[in-house]
Amino acid sequence: MRTHSTEPVRTAGSDIEVKDRKLPLPALLALATAVFITSLTETLPAGLLPAMSADLGVSESATGQTVTIYAIGTALTAIPLTAATAGWRRKRLLLTAMTGFAVANTVTALSASYPLTMVARFAAGVAAGLAWALLAGYARRMAPVHLQGKAIAIAMAGIPIALSMGVPAGTFIGKAVNWQVAFLLMTGLTVVLLVWITAAVPDYPGQRAEGRTPMPRTLTIPGVTAVLFVTLVFVLAHTILYTYIATFLDHLGMGGSTDLVLLVFGAASLVSIWIVGVHINRRLRTLTIASAFLVAVAAAILAVPADSPALVYAAVTLWGLGWGGAPTLLQTAVGDAGGEAADAAQAMLVTLWNVAMAGGGAVGGILLGLLGTTSFPWSVLALLLPVLVVVIAARAHGFPAKRVSTTS
Repeated sequence: MRTHSTEPVRTAGSDIEVKDRKLPLPALLALATAVFITSLTETLPAGLLPAMSADLGVSESATGQTVTIYAIGTALTAIPLTAATAGWRRKRLLLTAMTGFAVANTVTALSASYPLTMVARFAAGVAAGLAWALLAGYARRMAPVHLQGKAIAIAMAGIPIALSMGVPAGTFIGKAVNWQVAFLLMTGLTVVLLVWITAAVPDYPGQRAEGRTPMPRTLTIPGVTAVLFVTLVFVLAHTILYTYIATFLDHLGMGGSTDLVLLVFGAASLVSIWIVGVHINRRLRTLTIASAFLVAVAAAILAVPADSPALVYAAVTLWGLGWGGAPTLLQTAVGDAGGEAADAAQAMLVTLWNVAMAGGGAVGGILLGLLGTTSFPWSVLALLLPVLVVVIAARAHGFPAKRVSTTS
């Protein structure tokens, strides 16, 4: 069976050289920092709502929409921008996207106008869509085939670090000084990253026009639709509970332990990324099934009424172990399935990911109003059932029993 990759065709001699090549850690850590910045920029307002709303002269609910507008910016522009910039050299595109973050976070920090802040947040979401569609493929191209999964795992490590440590740190800075400083620090970090990328990250050409697969045709490639479905539903399930975790814990009488619970979740997520990075090349399918199963078990534990913080921490640990490696697994799976159309498939995944994040907040709000916090874990269980069914069924394409990633 012919398989395809975005990697250039190599001669036999060069294959031996690439197989012996080690991972370029400085470059991959630069990508991980880019992932950290994109993830933290999206969620940072969540910990700064009271101060931001007071300075902008709007309600906390309206200020919370700065997170929503970011996701909308990403969802609306990831696919068209990826198509429009497919021919750009990769390093130029990455630098452009990260410059967008520096500008957007600076405007957010200095703005005293709610409409201007919303425009800046939308622009940050646009930059995120461009970056997210690029980063996983960039990491793949830096690594020999047998280490591509590990390369993506290193790049994606920025997600749990941002969620478990970055958001609490940003919240602390916002309270200790002011919320503007938190956003200006993001700008400073991005400026440092731009220098780092320039010095350490290799450049690659974009795709020639005649070699590109049209976006709609990407959906007809075997396995792509299955991975995209799993991404949409899995992320939706996770986001429903994660968005309202503070509310859920407060219902259990653990509202004062939210930071510690998120720290445990983040630590378990980092362990998950390490495990996925070590085994993804040979066990992508098994790891994806285990990922969904562990989150389902965690939801089942949380769904059972029990006055036991120990059970909550056990559930959150399983949740982190299941979820931490999910971005790496899904981006690797869609890249493998997409082959020569991997960038287009990644853009679709990024779009659906952000649709699911925005939808998770909305669906969670509806569930909270109608059924209360106890409905959250049950909804996660209900959504993960079709996820497991599709992953198990996609044995030939999407989540194959044996991962194949070779050049044509």
